[in-house]
Order: sequence, then C-alpha cells, then structure tokens
Amino acid sequence: MRARKRKRLILAALAALAVSSFLAGVAIGPVRIPVRESWALIWGGSNPDRGADGPQPTTATALIVREIRLPRVLLGFLVGAALALSGGVMQGLFRNPLASPYVLGIASGASAGAAAAIALGWVGPFRLPLGAFLGGALAVLVVYQLARRGGRSTGYSLILAGVALGAMFAALTGFLIFLTAGDRRLSEIVFWTMGGLGRARWDYIYFLAPLVVLGAAAVLAFARDLNALALGDDGAFHLGLRPERVRQLLLGLTTALTAGAVAFAGTIGFVGLITPHALRLLLGPDHRTLLPATALAGGTFLVWADAAARTAMSPAELPVGIITALLGAPFFLYLLRRYSRGGEFG
Repeated sequence: MRARKRKRLILAALAALAVSSFLAGVAIGPVRIPVRESWALIWGGSNPDRGADGPQPTTATALIVREIRLPRVLLGFLVGAALALSGGVMQGLFRNPLASPYVLGIASGASAGAAAAIALGWVGPFRLPLGAFLGGALAVLVVYQLARRGGRSTGYSLILAGVALGAMFAALTGFLIFLTAGDRRLSEIVFWTMGGLGRARWDYIYFLAPLVVLGAAAVLAFARDLNALALGDDGAFHLGLRPERVRQLLLGLTTALTAGAVAFAGTIGFVGLITPHALRLLLGPDHRTLLPATALAGGTFLVWADAAARTAMSPAELPVGIITALLGAPFFLYLLRRYSRGGEFG
C-alpha cells in the first residue's frame, strides 16, 4: 500500500508540474509576459492586475500568447509525451534501457521523407509533415519485413535492421542536402533535421492531439501485456498472450506516435531515451504506472527545453534538438557506462 500511495503521489506531482510548466512556457520568451496575464489571455479575459476598466493587454501581446506561444507549448507537450511514451514502450519491448523511439529507423525515414518533400518543392502546411510521416512509416514497415524469420521477429533482428536502414535513409537525406546546396531549401532541410517547434500552428494541434491521445490510450491498454513480455516470449505465451501479435500492435502504435511527433517537430533526440529510463528508476518497471508518468514527464521536459531554446540566445532561436542533445547526451553516457559494467535492466 505504501508503494502504491507513493506512485500516486509521484503521478500527481508530475501532473501538477505539467500544468505549471505549461503556464511558464507560455509566459517565457524574448517578450516576457506575466503568468497571470498569460492565463487571462489564454481564456480570453483581461489582465486581472489591471482591472476591467484599466488598460488592457495590447493586441500584439494577445497575438503572441494565443497564436504563437500557446500552440507552440501545446505542440511541445504533445511531441514530448509521444516520444517519451514510445521510448517507454520500446524499452519494454526490447528489454533494453538504451532503446529509443528512433531505434527502428523512424527518425531517419522521416527525415528523408521531409527532405524529399522540401527538395521537390512541396508547398502547403501539411505536405512537409505528410512526407515525414510517410517516410517514417515506410522505414518501420521495411525494417519489420527484413527482420521477420519464419513468421516471427526478434528484438536483435529488429534493431540490426533498423540500424542498417537508418543509415541508408540518412545517406539519402545527405544526398538531398548535396543536391540543394546553395539553395534556400538547404537551410530548411538542415533546420528541420535539428528539430524545432517554430512551425507550430493550430492546424497541427488539431491533427496531432487526437493522434497522441488515442495512441496513448491504446498503448496504456497494453500495459499489462508489456509487463508479461518482460518474462520473455515463452513466459508471456504461458500467460495466455500471443507475443508476436502484441509486438506487432505495439510497434504499430509507437510508429504512429513517433512518426506523428517527428512529422510536426523534426528530429528531437533523447526525449524518448532519458525520460522513460529516469522514471523507471524512480517508479519501477510496472508499465501501468510507468507509461502515464513517462508521458507527463516527457511533455514537461520538452516544454522547458523549448523555453530554453527560445531564450538562451535571444533574439535568435536555437533548434530545440540541440538543447535536448546537450541535456540528454551526458545521461546517455552515464547509462552506457552503467550497463557496460553489468547493470540490470529495471
């Protein structure tokens, strides 16, 4: 009972932190806006400190909050939650703390798809995300087909096929960068591959929010199955599961979540690696608690990373992928050192 109460308290604390981070993310930026004023503008009201009859927030301030920062923070939270949730599932499926959402070549495929869309001159708000989504989905389909032997796939074969295909898609992206050298499209490809939330718009939220919410609900429904898969395929089979079928469904769900996140924000590394593992150390391996906590922590982490990206070199803006790499790489090296010494997963 004490352990269960502790887990509930951690989940409640993460939820409260997510809400407060959301408000802080809207307020923080090159133009500082008080949190109370941001809150009032989000809900369409006036600044409570100025009074109903006093001077109201300028049109520019309202525009910054409602049309720039609010969709950006929402997109950051959705992308962070999707990547962290996918990472938690991947680490459970492969029973490997170094697994990430990109282990099957999703990021490389999505980058190649986006680069191809830019190189071909596709215009329109959804054509670039569509190219990225199709590229990521294609990468996983090919990886899964390459890794199957006798109607089954193993974690090692999937990882090896993902590494090989990821290298091939990375080479394709490099070739497209070479073709667009000296062109305006080159900077677009390079900036997109670094990851960023600067393209955030309400249309993206309307598309990504249902995908993340439904995908997260479906993944959480498989939490008990993920716990069973930790026993290995034979153990899971004796518990009444069909391991290969469960693996297919979970890979499909994580592919949709990851490809959707990459499609709208580019390649943002380490969120899906460090967040689920840190929560696993804190909460233990039970995916029924671990997955919702991971989603909350991943969204919160990316909101703060984007706030740092907007303000670190203001008025210039860093790609958020640089911030997550600077924070995540040392943690990854710590994990690598720890498990190279024989540390146990979970």
